[in-house]
Amino acid sequence: MKVIDLFAGAGGFSTGAQLAGHQVVWAANHWPDAVECHSKNHPDAEHECQDLQQYNWAYMPDHDMGLASPCCQGNSPARGMVYNNPQHDASRSTAWAVVSAAEHHRQQFWVIENVPGFLRWNLYPAWEMAMRSLGYSVAPHIIDAADYGAPQHRVRLFLVLAQSTHPLHLQIPKSQHIPASQFIDFDSGKWSPIYKPGRSNATIERVETGRQAFGERFIMPYYGNGSGKTGRSLDRPIGTITTRDRWAIVDGDRMRMLNRWECRDAMSFPADYQLPDNHRLAVHLLGNAVCPEPVKQILQAVEAAA
Repeated sequence: MKVIDLFAGAGGFSTGAQLAGHQVVWAANHWPDAVECHSKNHPDAEHECQDLQQYNWAYMPDHDMGLASPCCQGNSPARGMVYNNPQHDASRSTAWAVVSAAEHHRQQFWVIENVPGFLRWNLYPAWEMAMRSLGYSVAPHIIDAADYGAPQHRVRLFLVLAQSTHPLHLQIPKSQHIPASQFIDFDSGKWSPIYKPGRSNATIERVETGRQAFGERFIMPYYGNGSGKTGRSLDRPIGTITTRDRWAIVDGDRMRMLNRWECRDAMSFPADYQLPDNHRLAVHLLGNAVCPEPVKQILQAVEAAA
């Protein structure tokens, strides 16, 4: 199938589509850095740096399926799902671009990714009704990326919409979890002594708590805000990769943050996927991205169920 990708970001949705055997013909995002990253990795697709609520859908190439990851900040519990906040209200409204594109093109399928809180958006019933009025059945799927080939616990909503009478409720077999040890390189990175001047007492406390539970090598949240004090075994998937550095690796008396390549691998991007040289920018792009490996399995199941 020929696929378009709205709010394409770093390209996780597009990469998953490619892995599933589809051709990505068009992708768009309003952020120039995201468009640059996406275009380097998907050079055969047409790219637009555009506010999609203002886009003329007639300019799109022919395609069969739409993918979209509308802004999730206003629907995320981490942001409080604050209503009557202009920024969050505006972020939620990006989902209406999908309705506009679907009205113009009537694609055979749409797959929409967001946080589960999208279903609790005050206007979600109206949004779903709009898509149903265009002929789409709607099937919500809430999945953890760790169950479908990514070495990361990342719970997300995938709405599968099809021009069909009956919703496509996918049955995708879960796979064995991939441990964090698969992507962490203890021979690389910028390590620093744990017990160095200026290290916070809270960080030391998290290290000592992690040692008691997991020994000399483990992962832990570096910052206390929203991350708690519990470390994580390297024998299980890592927690969610966010838009800012979150996870530290402890190895004996040294520690460091995940590097951008480890964040890329935790997201299940291919090993040759290009990232910006700037670490902070790369992590921001990855934290906003969709995990490609679960997307591949979802799209393969959509095609099989159609």
